[in-house]
Amino acid sequence: MRIAIPDMISNSYFPIIAAADLGFLKEEGVDATVELLFPVPKTMAALRDGELDFVAGAAHATLQAFTDWQGAKLLAALAQRMYWLLVLRADLNARRGDLQAVRGLRIGAAPGPDLGLRRLLMEVGIDPTRDVEIGPVPGTSEASVSFGVTAAKALEEGRLDGFWANAMGAEVAVRRGVGTVVLDVRRGEGPEPGWWYTFPAFVTTDRLIAQQPELVAGAVRALVRAQQALRDDPMRATEVARGRFPAMETDLIADLIRRDLPYYDATISEQMVSSLNQFAEHMGLLSHPVPYDQIVATQFSHLWKGA
Repeated sequence: MRIAIPDMISNSYFPIIAAADLGFLKEEGVDATVELLFPVPKTMAALRDGELDFVAGAAHATLQAFTDWQGAKLLAALAQRMYWLLVLRADLNARRGDLQAVRGLRIGAAPGPDLGLRRLLMEVGIDPTRDVEIGPVPGTSEASVSFGVTAAKALEEGRLDGFWANAMGAEVAVRRGVGTVVLDVRRGEGPEPGWWYTFPAFVTTDRLIAQQPELVAGAVRALVRAQQALRDDPMRATEVARGRFPAMETDLIADLIRRDLPYYDATISEQMVSSLNQFAEHMGLLSHPVPYDQIVATQFSHLWKGA
């Protein structure tokens, strides 16, 4: 089985990496590898085309390959809330929470995640096509690149004024003294609707659910077990990262996972799906609201609490 994620050296999709590398997937009867495939619209397209069995990625990005949710289901949340941070050049001295500081700047954002930033800016009266330049981060076109770390490097080299990326990229930029976190949406900063635009989700196809429901259930159980293992001992994240991350990011990952633990809940609530649908409609990804049970694979919901 193949599982892909759109960013590897990151906290964003770490529970599924841990599920593989700590042996939970194998113990649940799922012989799977976790690989990097960037950006997330490409990841979801590969899932649609049968090249992958599962994706861990932004929930809303599913719609960039599966029109109006047809053919795919959300299995579980890797964590709660929208999970990217806005980082600006340190020398701009931007105040925490001041989204107006982006006016006239060059902001790097990956395809897919960029929609979250664009909608946030619209909430506070900023035109994301006129008042700010939002585009790809230089150097992120290759499949082997991890977005957040590359964004921090581009900021350090002066090729960007800021970026919208995961907490790993933000932490690297802050520790190097080149960036300042202006917005951390997951922790309640910025316009409240933005907290729930999207979330990191575990996704598969209707086809796989129909053909191999027990295997899908095993994968969900493995994910939930990984979340619990990290809650019990965040230092296990370092154990996982040693096989995949560079040295600096390996040293950082346990702290980042520890911060995320309050959001480690596999539950996908009806409120989350309602907010997700509204966001997707606003951004042109969804033509009409779709019922909860056509988006979420509810037959596996009893597994979210480790049942």
